[in-house]
Amino acid sequence: MQLACYACDPAHTRGRRYPQPPAPTRTDYQRDRDRIVHSTAFRRLVYKTQVFLNHEGDLFRTRLTHSLEVAQLGRSIARTLQLNEDLVEAIALAHDLGHTPFGHAGQDALNACMANWGGFEHNLQSLRVVDWLEQRYPEFDGLNLTYETREGILKHCSKQHAQELVAQEPGGVGQRFLDGLQPGLEAQLCNLADEIAYNAHDVDDDVRSGLITLEQLQDVALFHDYQQQVADEFPKLLTEQPRRRLLHESIRRMLSAQVYDVINATGNALAQAAPADVDAVRRLPALVQFGAQMRERSTALKTFLMRHLYRHPQVVQSNDQARQVVRELFAVYLATPQQLPERYQQRIRQTPATQHDASGLKARVVADYIAGMTDRFALREHERLTGQRLLA
Repeated sequence: MQLACYACDPAHTRGRRYPQPPAPTRTDYQRDRDRIVHSTAFRRLVYKTQVFLNHEGDLFRTRLTHSLEVAQLGRSIARTLQLNEDLVEAIALAHDLGHTPFGHAGQDALNACMANWGGFEHNLQSLRVVDWLEQRYPEFDGLNLTYETREGILKHCSKQHAQELVAQEPGGVGQRFLDGLQPGLEAQLCNLADEIAYNAHDVDDDVRSGLITLEQLQDVALFHDYQQQVADEFPKLLTEQPRRRLLHESIRRMLSAQVYDVINATGNALAQAAPADVDAVRRLPALVQFGAQMRERSTALKTFLMRHLYRHPQVVQSNDQARQVVRELFAVYLATPQQLPERYQQRIRQTPATQHDASGLKARVVADYIAGMTDRFALREHERLTGQRLLA
């Protein structure tokens, strides 16, 4: 497929941190995707929470299935807009590699534990995974991905963290946060595909779990309009029990409508801005977007999910216990680092001379280890170290 002039072209990539000769049969972005798929961190996503903790059911989304859905939506939109599908897929598959066990509850707990040492943020951790923590190659740490893939992985970054990144890599992926620039369109697209995916599959999982009903969703225009279409066209689905076909067809139509809306709104924005190349895209406001009405409806759906799903007493109770697991694991490892695997202990033994730097490095090593855990491994480790059995 011919790429648009404003798409990221692998022939003109900004390159890798460690130069490597090109692959004979794959572009650089295809190579990035393949390295991500074969990484240890990617495999762990299958046992990491999306919303419902992994032990609560085999059919709920995990970080892995979420990442695959983001990649599918992203590729579909990218093809129509003549963006680079392989780059979109690579970013989508890698965007959650740094997520902790137990979803956002685990991230919040680890961020609190790391408050004295720079905090914890899963986008930044995803970059650490692909830049440093994966150990697969003899010549370098990390996966040595291209600039454009790494740029897309780093969706958010504070000024302080951006300055730290730029100090390590002048002009690198942290620079745009200091200069107020946008990432490429493929990265922008992954951000929005992420939102579309989790809104849709959280509705699906929420109804499947029994925490909300289809009747409650009638208050959400983005969902209700398509459910009404399905009910009018297939009235027999209203009497089926369980009403899974009604739910799935409504979600399918809701997803399609959002995809087409992004394509139309982004196409109009591109036509108006007329960027000549990727560098021009970076200097403009974000161009991948919903139309005004769809943005309003998507926001309303997120508000509904926040109220009825993420703050549901059952979810809150599970998340409280998940935060306890992370906090107590962190405390034990920090106090007794000999409980860590040997390769993590080796990193701690290489501490700088000053006590402050030493304690900060030890804390970061502990955070790296916990962030890489799956839900079930974290629970087993917590029980081994504390004697408590939580979330059983």
